[in-house]
Amino acid sequence: MKYETQKLAYPYFLAAMGLFVAQVLGGLLAGTVYVFPNLLSELVPFNVIRMIHTNALIVWLLFGFFGAAYYLVPEETETEIHSPMIAKIQFWLFLFGAAAAVVGYLFGIHEGREFLEQPLWIKVAIVVVALMFLYNLSMTVLKGRKTAVSMILLLGLWGLAIFFLFAFYNPANLALDKVFWWWVVHLWVEGVWELIMASILSYLLIKMTGVDREIIEKWLYIIVAMSLFTGILGTGHHYYWIGTPGYWQWIGSVFSTLEVLPFFAMVVFAFVIVRKGGRDHPNQAAMLWTLGCATLAFFGAGVWGFMHTLAPINYYTHGTQITAAHGHLAFFGAYVMLNLAMITYAMPMLRGMQPYNQVLNMWSFWITSSGMVFMTFTLTGAGVLQTHLQRVMGISFMEVAEQLQLFFVLRLLSGVVVIVGVLLFVYAILTSDKAQARAGVRTQAAE
Repeated sequence: MKYETQKLAYPYFLAAMGLFVAQVLGGLLAGTVYVFPNLLSELVPFNVIRMIHTNALIVWLLFGFFGAAYYLVPEETETEIHSPMIAKIQFWLFLFGAAAAVVGYLFGIHEGREFLEQPLWIKVAIVVVALMFLYNLSMTVLKGRKTAVSMILLLGLWGLAIFFLFAFYNPANLALDKVFWWWVVHLWVEGVWELIMASILSYLLIKMTGVDREIIEKWLYIIVAMSLFTGILGTGHHYYWIGTPGYWQWIGSVFSTLEVLPFFAMVVFAFVIVRKGGRDHPNQAAMLWTLGCATLAFFGAGVWGFMHTLAPINYYTHGTQITAAHGHLAFFGAYVMLNLAMITYAMPMLRGMQPYNQVLNMWSFWITSSGMVFMTFTLTGAGVLQTHLQRVMGISFMEVAEQLQLFFVLRLLSGVVVIVGVLLFVYAILTSDKAQARAGVRTQAAE
């Protein structure tokens, strides 16, 4: 590490990993309820389990983004973080808010809007935390070196905070509510979060390949331009069936199709840069997560998103298990793997543990990715069958659900595999490889 304030990222990464484990355990419990419907039905209803699962996902990803920013911005700007104290207070406020929200959900205290269930005071606390973070980061960038990576990261993070403000607008009209609800949900994950993703991937590739910064930044500008061009009007694919004018079917179909382009560009970008670099970076696990992120993001967000984004197809598939298949692989590929790549790269240096359990980390990559890919295929199969039986043939929802039980059992088993991979990842990050360390000591003694 070159800068003392990079250590501010450490508690954020620890919290992210802890919440990641909680999130996948919540997902495993939700998957179990699909197989055993009456499990915990009176103690913790399914809607609360799902609420905790999805909210924990968002919170731990944000912890990862915050940690990544505090780690890479000092290096990019060549200056220390403006106020370490603000970063520490922000961490504890955000952690308290997340814990309070979960406790509230368990006691039925929530607003009921999917992903935005947080009570008003929690939403206010989130805004306060975001403002503290953005002030701290903006002041750091303003006084230091300006790079494309830090500026686009800052733009994405400001966009994240600004679009969250629409969470406070909750009109009584359901159609109007959904129009603006998507301004948070869609414009986060298919808009400003893509900027965050592209900038962090660029940072990792700069550090691990040795390719000239100017080449990587040119790619970055192209990807960001495509993300904003397609993602903003791509919001229209959520407007098909909620009472909005018919022209949204054309706008949504066209621009949603184009949304595949930035994800395809990220795959090409990552592999071209790694090949061009030709440098055998010692942290091969971080390189694996970085390339895996670009690849599975393309399949999850790009290919699986395109499968059901055209209006004539979406007419039959929206709200089915196909949506769940797309959502799981897209989030895992684009943002989960991004954070795991950054944690894998930064944590050995933050903990001063070189070498670390790199082989176990790479095993966790293959186990977790395999589990998630298999889960995606099972959910896709369930969604295709559900669409045909329910939307085409008109069979009732509950009768169709009985026909999907095999898929739900397979999804549960794949969830167990994902849990194993996640626990292995955390163990690999937090422990050192004693055999490698002893070999390193012997090498130094021989020299």
